[in-house]
Amino acid sequence: MADDPPLQLKPRLTISIEQAQAIVSSIAPHATVSDVIELRGGEISTILEIVLADAPTCILKAYPTQLQWKMAKEVHVLGLLRDVAIPVPRILLADDTRSTIDLSFVLMSKLDGVMLGQREPGLTEQELFAIHAEMGAALRRINDVTLDSFGYIGPNGVWTPHPSNRAYMFAQFERKLTEFCTRGGDAALAARLQASIAARSHLLDAAQMPRLCHYDLHAGNVLVNAEGSPQLSGIVDFENCTAGDPLMDMAKALYYFTPKDAPKRDGLLAGHGTRDRPDWEATIALYRLACTLELWCWFAQIGKVDALPKLTAELESTA
Repeated sequence: MADDPPLQLKPRLTISIEQAQAIVSSIAPHATVSDVIELRGGEISTILEIVLADAPTCILKAYPTQLQWKMAKEVHVLGLLRDVAIPVPRILLADDTRSTIDLSFVLMSKLDGVMLGQREPGLTEQELFAIHAEMGAALRRINDVTLDSFGYIGPNGVWTPHPSNRAYMFAQFERKLTEFCTRGGDAALAARLQASIAARSHLLDAAQMPRLCHYDLHAGNVLVNAEGSPQLSGIVDFENCTAGDPLMDMAKALYYFTPKDAPKRDGLLAGHGTRDRPDWEATIALYRLACTLELWCWFAQIGKVDALPKLTAELESTA
Protein backbone atom coordinates (compact mmCIF):
# COMPACT_ATOMS: atom_id res chain seq x y z
CA MET A 1 0.00 0.00 0.00
CA ALA A 2 1.18 3.54 -0.74
CA ASP A 3 2.76 5.40 2.18
CA ASP A 4 0.91 8.67 1.62
CA PRO A 5 -1.69 9.46 4.33
CA PRO A 6 -5.40 9.06 3.54
CA LEU A 7 -7.08 12.08 1.98
CA GLN A 8 -8.98 14.16 4.51
CA LEU A 9 -12.60 14.60 3.43
CA LYS A 10 -15.78 16.27 4.62
CA PRO A 11 -14.39 18.94 6.95
CA ARG A 12 -16.13 19.16 10.31
CA LEU A 13 -17.46 22.66 9.95
CA THR A 14 -19.46 24.53 12.54
CA ILE A 15 -20.69 27.96 11.50
CA SER A 16 -22.19 30.34 14.02
CA ILE A 17 -25.28 32.41 13.33
CA GLU A 18 -22.99 35.45 13.27
CA GLN A 19 -20.71 33.92 10.60
CA ALA A 20 -23.67 32.84 8.51
CA GLN A 21 -25.11 36.34 8.84
CA ALA A 22 -21.87 37.88 7.61
CA ILE A 23 -21.87 35.56 4.58
CA VAL A 24 -25.53 36.23 3.70
CA SER A 25 -25.25 39.98 4.30
CA SER A 26 -22.58 40.24 1.60
CA ILE A 27 -25.25 39.45 -1.02
CA ALA A 28 -28.50 40.27 0.80
CA PRO A 29 -27.88 43.06 3.34
CA HIS A 30 -31.43 43.03 4.70
CA ALA A 31 -31.83 39.24 5.14
CA THR A 32 -31.77 37.79 8.68
CA VAL A 33 -30.32 34.36 9.48
CA SER A 34 -32.45 32.40 11.95
CA ASP A 35 -30.74 29.00 11.93
CA VAL A 36 -27.89 26.92 10.47
CA ILE A 37 -28.52 23.20 9.97
CA GLU A 38 -26.05 20.57 8.77
CA LEU A 39 -27.52 18.35 6.08
CA ARG A 40 -26.69 14.73 5.37
CA GLY A 41 -25.14 13.73 2.09
CA GLY A 42 -21.87 14.53 0.40
CA GLU A 43 -18.84 12.34 1.05
CA ILE A 44 -16.42 15.13 0.18
CA SER A 45 -18.04 18.40 1.20
CA THR A 46 -19.90 19.73 4.23
CA ILE A 47 -23.39 20.96 3.33
CA LEU A 48 -25.29 23.40 5.54
CA GLU A 49 -28.78 24.85 5.23
CA ILE A 50 -28.93 28.53 6.15
CA VAL A 51 -32.47 29.40 7.18
CA LEU A 52 -33.49 33.03 6.67
CA ALA A 53 -36.33 34.67 8.55
CA ASP A 54 -37.37 36.92 5.71
CA ALA A 55 -36.00 35.34 2.52
CA PRO A 56 -35.72 31.91 0.87
CA THR A 57 -33.45 29.38 2.59
CA CYS A 58 -30.07 28.85 0.94
CA ILE A 59 -27.39 26.15 0.96
CA LEU A 60 -23.73 26.56 1.92
CA LYS A 61 -21.32 23.95 0.58
CA ALA A 62 -17.78 23.95 1.99
CA TYR A 63 -14.91 22.06 0.36
CA PRO A 64 -11.96 20.34 2.09
CA THR A 65 -8.64 22.13 1.82
CA GLN A 66 -7.07 19.46 -0.42
CA LEU A 67 -9.99 19.64 -2.86
CA GLN A 68 -10.87 23.32 -2.73
CA TRP A 69 -10.54 23.57 -6.53
CA LYS A 70 -13.81 21.65 -6.75
CA MET A 71 -15.58 24.85 -5.69
CA ALA A 72 -14.59 26.64 -8.89
CA LYS A 73 -15.41 23.52 -10.90
CA GLU A 74 -18.96 23.35 -9.57
CA VAL A 75 -19.47 27.04 -10.33
CA HIS A 76 -18.18 26.46 -13.87
CA VAL A 77 -20.41 23.44 -14.52
CA LEU A 78 -23.55 25.08 -13.16
CA GLY A 79 -22.79 27.94 -15.55
CA LEU A 80 -22.84 25.46 -18.45
CA LEU A 81 -26.29 24.32 -17.32
CA ARG A 82 -27.75 27.80 -16.94
CA ASP A 83 -29.98 27.49 -20.02
CA VAL A 84 -30.71 23.75 -19.79
CA ALA A 85 -34.29 22.82 -18.92
CA ILE A 86 -33.55 20.97 -15.68
CA PRO A 87 -33.81 22.31 -12.11
CA VAL A 88 -30.29 22.87 -10.70
CA PRO A 89 -29.03 25.17 -7.94
CA ARG A 90 -28.17 28.78 -8.71
CA ILE A 91 -24.86 30.09 -7.39
CA LEU A 92 -25.40 33.12 -5.13
CA LEU A 93 -21.82 33.52 -3.91
CA ALA A 94 -18.47 31.75 -4.40
CA ASP A 95 -15.76 32.62 -1.88
CA ASP A 96 -12.22 31.26 -1.68
CA THR A 97 -10.78 34.11 0.41
CA ARG A 98 -11.20 32.32 3.77
CA SER A 99 -12.03 35.67 5.29
CA THR A 100 -15.28 34.54 6.96
CA ILE A 101 -14.63 30.82 7.43
CA ASP A 102 -11.39 28.92 6.91
CA LEU A 103 -12.60 27.02 3.85
CA SER A 104 -13.64 27.73 0.28
CA PHE A 105 -17.41 27.65 -0.11
CA VAL A 106 -20.34 28.39 -2.34
CA LEU A 107 -23.72 29.74 -1.33
CA MET A 108 -26.48 28.33 -3.52
CA SER A 109 -30.22 28.57 -3.89
CA LYS A 110 -32.12 25.75 -2.16
CA LEU A 111 -34.21 23.58 -4.46
CA ASP A 112 -37.62 22.35 -3.36
CA GLY A 113 -38.20 18.73 -2.42
CA VAL A 114 -36.57 15.85 -0.58
CA MET A 115 -33.94 13.34 -1.65
CA LEU A 116 -35.39 10.59 -3.80
CA GLY A 117 -33.62 8.03 -1.60
CA GLN A 118 -35.88 9.01 1.31
CA ARG A 119 -38.99 8.21 -0.69
CA GLU A 120 -37.92 5.12 -2.62
CA PRO A 121 -38.87 2.52 0.05
CA GLY A 122 -42.52 3.61 -0.10
CA LEU A 123 -42.85 3.76 -3.90
CA THR A 124 -44.46 1.16 -6.15
CA GLU A 125 -42.56 -0.44 -9.02
CA GLN A 126 -44.52 1.73 -11.45
CA GLU A 127 -43.58 4.88 -9.52
CA LEU A 128 -39.94 3.80 -9.35
CA PHE A 129 -39.91 3.24 -13.11
CA ALA A 130 -41.56 6.61 -13.79
CA ILE A 131 -39.29 8.75 -11.61
CA HIS A 132 -36.17 7.02 -12.91
CA ALA A 133 -37.37 7.56 -16.46
CA GLU A 134 -37.65 11.26 -15.58
CA MET A 135 -34.12 11.11 -14.16
CA GLY A 136 -32.89 9.47 -17.35
CA ALA A 137 -34.48 12.17 -19.49
CA ALA A 138 -32.88 14.88 -17.32
CA LEU A 139 -29.50 13.16 -17.63
CA ARG A 140 -29.95 13.11 -21.39
CA ARG A 141 -30.46 16.88 -21.34
CA ILE A 142 -27.27 17.27 -19.33
CA ASN A 143 -25.50 15.05 -21.89
CA ASP A 144 -26.78 17.30 -24.68
CA VAL A 145 -24.30 19.97 -23.52
CA THR A 146 -21.22 19.61 -25.71
CA LEU A 147 -17.65 20.58 -24.90
CA ASP A 148 -14.51 21.19 -26.93
CA SER A 149 -12.58 18.09 -25.88
CA PHE A 150 -12.79 14.88 -23.89
CA GLY A 151 -11.41 14.83 -20.37
CA TYR A 152 -11.95 15.47 -16.69
CA ILE A 153 -13.38 18.89 -15.95
CA GLY A 154 -11.40 21.15 -13.64
CA PRO A 155 -12.01 24.66 -12.30
CA ASN A 156 -12.11 26.36 -15.71
CA GLY A 157 -12.98 23.61 -18.17
CA VAL A 158 -11.41 20.35 -19.30
CA TRP A 159 -8.18 19.91 -17.35
CA THR A 160 -6.21 17.64 -19.70
CA PRO A 161 -7.88 17.74 -23.12
CA HIS A 162 -7.97 14.60 -25.28
CA PRO A 163 -8.88 14.54 -28.98
CA SER A 164 -11.05 11.42 -28.75
CA ASN A 165 -12.97 9.32 -26.27
CA ARG A 166 -10.59 6.41 -26.88
CA ALA A 167 -7.57 8.60 -26.08
CA TYR A 168 -9.24 9.91 -22.93
CA MET A 169 -10.33 6.51 -21.63
CA PHE A 170 -7.00 4.87 -22.43
CA ALA A 171 -5.26 7.62 -20.44
CA GLN A 172 -7.71 7.04 -17.59
CA PHE A 173 -7.25 3.28 -17.62
CA GLU A 174 -3.47 3.60 -17.72
CA ARG A 175 -3.45 6.09 -14.85
CA LYS A 176 -5.80 4.04 -12.67
CA LEU A 177 -4.05 0.73 -13.37
CA THR A 178 -0.77 2.34 -12.36
CA GLU A 179 -2.36 3.73 -9.20
CA PHE A 180 -3.96 0.34 -8.52
CA CYS A 181 -0.52 -1.28 -8.44
CA THR A 182 1.04 1.59 -6.48
CA ARG A 183 -1.62 1.30 -3.77
CA GLY A 184 -1.12 -2.45 -3.35
CA GLY A 185 -3.25 -4.01 -6.10
CA ASP A 186 -2.09 -7.22 -7.77
CA ALA A 187 0.17 -6.49 -10.78
CA ALA A 188 -0.86 -9.71 -12.54
CA LEU A 189 -4.52 -8.73 -12.25
CA ALA A 190 -3.68 -5.29 -13.63
CA ALA A 191 -2.01 -6.91 -16.66
CA ARG A 192 -5.09 -9.08 -17.32
CA LEU A 193 -7.35 -6.04 -17.01
CA GLN A 194 -5.19 -4.12 -19.46
CA ALA A 195 -5.49 -6.93 -22.01
CA SER A 196 -9.26 -7.12 -21.51
CA ILE A 197 -9.60 -3.37 -22.00
CA ALA A 198 -7.52 -3.45 -25.19
CA ALA A 199 -9.69 -6.22 -26.63
CA ARG A 200 -12.79 -4.05 -26.18
CA SER A 201 -11.29 -0.70 -27.11
CA HIS A 202 -13.31 -0.41 -30.34
CA LEU A 203 -16.41 0.22 -28.22
CA LEU A 204 -14.96 3.58 -27.18
CA ASP A 205 -14.99 4.96 -30.72
CA ALA A 206 -18.79 5.29 -30.92
CA ALA A 207 -18.69 8.46 -28.79
CA GLN A 208 -17.38 11.08 -31.20
CA MET A 209 -18.54 14.27 -29.47
CA PRO A 210 -17.49 15.14 -25.90
CA ARG A 211 -20.59 15.66 -23.79
CA LEU A 212 -21.17 16.89 -20.27
CA CYS A 213 -21.56 13.95 -17.89
CA HIS A 214 -22.82 14.36 -14.32
CA TYR A 215 -21.03 11.15 -13.36
CA ASP A 216 -22.68 10.81 -9.96
CA LEU A 217 -26.41 10.58 -10.60
CA HIS A 218 -28.08 8.59 -7.83
CA ALA A 219 -31.02 8.85 -5.45
CA GLY A 220 -29.01 10.99 -3.03
CA ASN A 221 -28.36 13.66 -5.66
CA VAL A 222 -31.93 13.84 -6.98
CA LEU A 223 -34.75 15.81 -5.34
CA VAL A 224 -38.46 15.03 -5.70
CA ASN A 225 -41.68 16.40 -4.22
CA ALA A 226 -42.27 15.29 -0.62
CA GLU A 227 -45.75 13.84 -1.15
CA GLY A 228 -47.84 12.29 -3.90
CA SER A 229 -46.60 10.69 -7.08
CA PRO A 230 -42.89 11.54 -7.27
CA GLN A 231 -41.76 14.14 -9.75
CA LEU A 232 -38.23 15.41 -10.19
CA SER A 233 -37.65 18.81 -8.59
CA GLY A 234 -33.87 19.09 -8.73
CA ILE A 235 -30.46 17.59 -9.47
CA VAL A 236 -27.47 18.54 -7.31
CA ASP A 237 -23.75 17.85 -6.78
CA PHE A 238 -21.86 18.51 -10.01
CA GLU A 239 -18.34 18.27 -8.59
CA ASN A 240 -17.56 14.96 -10.38
CA CYS A 241 -18.53 16.10 -13.88
CA THR A 242 -16.48 15.05 -16.89
CA ALA A 243 -16.57 15.58 -20.65
CA GLY A 244 -17.09 12.17 -22.15
CA ASP A 245 -19.48 9.50 -23.38
CA PRO A 246 -23.10 9.54 -22.11
CA LEU A 247 -22.85 5.76 -21.70
CA MET A 248 -20.10 6.32 -19.15
CA ASP A 249 -22.55 8.54 -17.27
CA MET A 250 -25.14 5.78 -17.47
CA ALA A 251 -22.67 3.13 -16.28
CA LYS A 252 -21.99 5.20 -13.15
CA ALA A 253 -25.72 5.81 -12.58
CA LEU A 254 -26.42 2.06 -12.80
CA TYR A 255 -23.38 1.04 -10.79
CA TYR A 256 -25.02 0.24 -7.45
CA PHE A 257 -28.22 -1.27 -8.80
CA THR A 258 -28.96 -4.90 -7.89
CA PRO A 259 -31.37 -7.34 -9.60
CA LYS A 260 -34.19 -6.15 -7.33
CA ASP A 261 -33.72 -2.65 -8.77
CA ALA A 262 -34.95 -3.69 -12.23
CA PRO A 263 -37.78 -1.08 -12.33
CA LYS A 264 -35.27 1.69 -11.57
CA ARG A 265 -32.76 0.36 -14.09
CA ASP A 266 -35.37 -0.02 -16.83
CA GLY A 267 -36.80 3.44 -16.17
CA LEU A 268 -33.39 5.11 -16.27
CA LEU A 269 -32.46 3.38 -19.53
CA ALA A 270 -35.82 4.16 -21.14
CA GLY A 271 -35.79 7.83 -20.15
CA HIS A 272 -32.22 8.31 -21.32
CA GLY A 273 -32.66 6.46 -24.61
CA THR A 274 -29.56 4.33 -23.95
CA ARG A 275 -30.83 1.33 -25.89
CA ASP A 276 -30.72 3.34 -29.13
CA ARG A 277 -26.94 2.99 -29.15
CA PRO A 278 -25.42 -0.11 -30.84
CA ASP A 279 -23.45 -2.33 -28.42
CA TRP A 280 -24.75 -0.34 -25.47
CA GLU A 281 -24.62 -3.24 -23.01
CA ALA A 282 -21.03 -4.17 -23.86
CA THR A 283 -20.01 -0.51 -23.73
CA ILE A 284 -21.61 0.00 -20.32
CA ALA A 285 -19.84 -3.15 -19.09
CA LEU A 286 -16.49 -1.65 -20.11
CA TYR A 287 -17.31 1.62 -18.38
CA ARG A 288 -18.41 -0.33 -15.31
CA LEU A 289 -14.90 -1.76 -15.18
CA ALA A 290 -13.56 1.80 -15.24
CA CYS A 291 -15.93 2.73 -12.38
CA THR A 292 -14.81 -0.25 -10.29
CA LEU A 293 -11.14 0.48 -10.84
CA GLU A 294 -11.70 4.14 -10.01
CA LEU A 295 -13.62 3.25 -6.84
CA TRP A 296 -10.91 0.79 -5.75
CA CYS A 297 -8.27 3.52 -6.07
CA TRP A 298 -10.47 6.07 -4.30
CA PHE A 299 -11.16 3.81 -1.33
CA ALA A 300 -7.46 2.98 -1.10
CA GLN A 301 -6.65 6.70 -1.15
CA ILE A 302 -9.03 7.59 1.67
CA GLY A 303 -8.08 4.55 3.74
CA LYS A 304 -11.32 2.58 3.32
CA VAL A 305 -9.43 -0.70 2.98
CA ASP A 306 -12.26 -2.97 4.17
CA ALA A 307 -14.08 -2.28 0.91
CA LEU A 308 -11.18 -3.35 -1.33
CA PRO A 309 -11.59 -7.17 -1.33
CA LYS A 310 -15.10 -7.01 -2.80
CA LEU A 311 -13.97 -4.60 -5.50
CA THR A 312 -10.94 -6.77 -6.24
CA ALA A 313 -13.25 -9.76 -6.72
CA GLU A 314 -15.32 -7.79 -9.21
CA LEU A 315 -12.19 -6.77 -11.10
CA GLU A 316 -11.13 -10.45 -11.18
CA SER A 317 -14.48 -11.39 -12.71
CA THR A 318 -14.07 -8.90 -15.55
CA ALA A 319 -10.41 -9.57 -16.38
